[in-house]
Amino acid sequence: MKMANANIDIGDDFVSECNSCPSNDGCSKDKENCMVKNNPYNNVKKIIGVMSGKGGVGKSSISVLIARHLKDMGYSVGILDADVTGPSIPNLMGLRGKKAETNEEFILPVETQSEIKTISLNLLLQDENQPVIWRGPLISGAVKQFWTDVIWGELDYLVIDMPPGTADVALTVMQSIPISGLVMVSIPQELVSMIVSKAVNMAKAMNINILGVIENMSYITCPDCGKKIKFFNGKNTEKFLKEMNLKFLGELPMLNSVSNLSEQGNENIDESLKKIFSPIVTNIINGLEEKK
Repeated sequence: MKMANANIDIGDDFVSECNSCPSNDGCSKDKENCMVKNNPYNNVKKIIGVMSGKGGVGKSSISVLIARHLKDMGYSVGILDADVTGPSIPNLMGLRGKKAETNEEFILPVETQSEIKTISLNLLLQDENQPVIWRGPLISGAVKQFWTDVIWGELDYLVIDMPPGTADVALTVMQSIPISGLVMVSIPQELVSMIVSKAVNMAKAMNINILGVIENMSYITCPDCGKKIKFFNGKNTEKFLKEMNLKFLGELPMLNSVSNLSEQGNENIDESLKKIFSPIVTNIINGLEEKK
């Protein structure tokens, strides 16, 4: 597979340095055995991982919404597409056809019109339609490099769109990137909650701070009376949150403005969606502040 001006080679010069780590204040890692390597040219203050137990629940769309809302609030923001085998972030960010630039040592992220720094494997491939037929170690190495070798510079927030499930790449992200807090994305079905619980237990085993759960595709709004129409009774979600001791960050309805994010190249978010999503982002920010 050909890369566009890319040289996948993790630099050994970047050492684990607690003082430069975004998660230093609330870190529970064994300092001597920490696998995090930090780029001395970067200063990323907070890292938000967005994860789901399975695909198809809107994880990538929610990652983009979080990044755009934080940017609208005046923060400097980046988004890292760690879903290597299904990289959708460039399309959702209106960057289809764009390519990241590289030099002998580093990768320069692509910036959106609103100056959100973005990196994805699709921004490095010569043909974004080619499948990523890589074994686990090579995929994990690429994800590590998105942290160590990309020049993020000064960022208030870096949002990571993690791969679904609990396989190698998700483990690599948790081990190799100093995540400040993890957002779980689910939909209101008992089976999905069971799968998400595996991801939650994995994060807890890795001592990752879980900020809470966003329930996507939770309801529709009647266009005539504005009433919420739930697809499920909600008891499964309440039971799941209680059993797993998780916070509920908020819920999102089925909206065209969510499903059509990839068609909104101008990065403008529908006002009705912005109103619904704003409290969710506030809950995420507050959750990160509580861990200081």
